[in-house]
Amino acid sequence: MCSWGVTFVLLITCEGRRRKSESAYSEEQQAMDPKYQRVKLNDGHFIPILGFGTYAPEEVPKSEALEVTQLAIEVGFRHIDCAHLYQNEGQVGQAIRSKIADGTVKREDIFYTSKLWSTFLQPELVRPALEKSLKNVQLDYVDLYIIHFPLALKPGEELFPKDENGKMMYDSVDLCRTWEALEKCKDAGLAKSIGVSNFNHKQLEKILNKPGLKYKPVCNQVECHPYLNQNKLLEFCKSHDIVLVAYGALGSQRLKNWVNPNYPILLEDPVLCAIAKKHKQTPALVALRYQIQRGVVVLAKSYNRKRIKENMQVLDFELTPEDMKAIDGLNSNIRYYDLVFLADHPDYPFSEEY
Repeated sequence: MCSWGVTFVLLITCEGRRRKSESAYSEEQQAMDPKYQRVKLNDGHFIPILGFGTYAPEEVPKSEALEVTQLAIEVGFRHIDCAHLYQNEGQVGQAIRSKIADGTVKREDIFYTSKLWSTFLQPELVRPALEKSLKNVQLDYVDLYIIHFPLALKPGEELFPKDENGKMMYDSVDLCRTWEALEKCKDAGLAKSIGVSNFNHKQLEKILNKPGLKYKPVCNQVECHPYLNQNKLLEFCKSHDIVLVAYGALGSQRLKNWVNPNYPILLEDPVLCAIAKKHKQTPALVALRYQIQRGVVVLAKSYNRKRIKENMQVLDFELTPEDMKAIDGLNSNIRYYDLVFLADHPDYPFSEEY
């Protein structure tokens, strides 16, 4: 196998032949399975390069999660990204099990991610939280379990605990102890791989430098798109054999309380639209393809049936080096999911440059 200095070559099967695309990761780290477009994690497991995001706003009926996840699996998605926060693990699990039952997939074909919510970061709460997710989804294990945010909230059943004045109630926790609890979940076979989400490089370093570290995080799932390309964080993760997973890769839905509504709409960007027109693709597919060619695992979140099918076409074309450079030039550090309502938390991750 080649060393870190060798540029990773991303192998994609397109129209029956292999094409090569440059990526930020080394060949050794990111051995790509050309049949399934998977990326090798630092613990030896493989994650599909394209994932289906299952989050939906509260007003969307939970039954929709069942239907769209079934469709996603039918059209070829094998990486399903969910979380306790989304409050739809029961429906998503039902979709997965129905597609196993009808012979569309086997359990080992599906890569299922769940996330540890912020009210369960105390070490003794980690395994019960994972077991609750497993019970909801009715699977024996998750393929990936990640810390959703490095922000501890007051333990309890409320997702966003508030005091009588409506102020968010925080908790204090040593994330290294939380990480040790995740390591035990991996050892127990409840999670094949473990990782983090929304961590800045200093918070990642804290875990990487922890005395007695047994398993490194396999990934850091963060907001990442052409307006926030996370180049420095990507390079940091690459240097530590950690895969970057992109959420919000299409900009964002205008989610009340979560997203800054004053920012421009990514998919209306003239540069993206011009590149899309040139390739006879949609701006959304160009934004997704951009991440894949950087060696970033990308989540495509949609409850629109036409777009769910369309998003699989990201594996059928390739952007030129000139396209990639033009999209790189769009970076303007626009963070849609800035979590301003948690900005005074001592562990708020987005004050750092990366």
